[in-house]
Amino acid sequence: MATRPIEIGPVGLHTARAIEYLRLVRGLTQHQLAAHCTALGRPMANTALSRTERARRRCDVDDLVALATALGVPPATLLLPLPSVSGDDRRGC
Repeated sequence: MATRPIEIGPVGLHTARAIEYLRLVRGLTQHQLAAHCTALGRPMANTALSRTERARRRCDVDDLVALATALGVPPATLLLPLPSVSGDDRRGC
């Protein structure tokens, strides 16, 4: 009998959105962010990052720490809710 993958929960969904949001705010492409993670010692293909941002792939703790470091934020930033941003304050994001 095949097992079903564990669904990504609310924190995982938030983390996926936070990674993409911070990547865009910093003006990085998925290729660039994945390359930063690889340079930090956590090999990551841009396809893995794309799947993570779209909540098609779970973000494990090693990925989380590498992504946070590459984005210049503490890992908890990717787990906690982002401050509300009004439409006028989004500045292109």
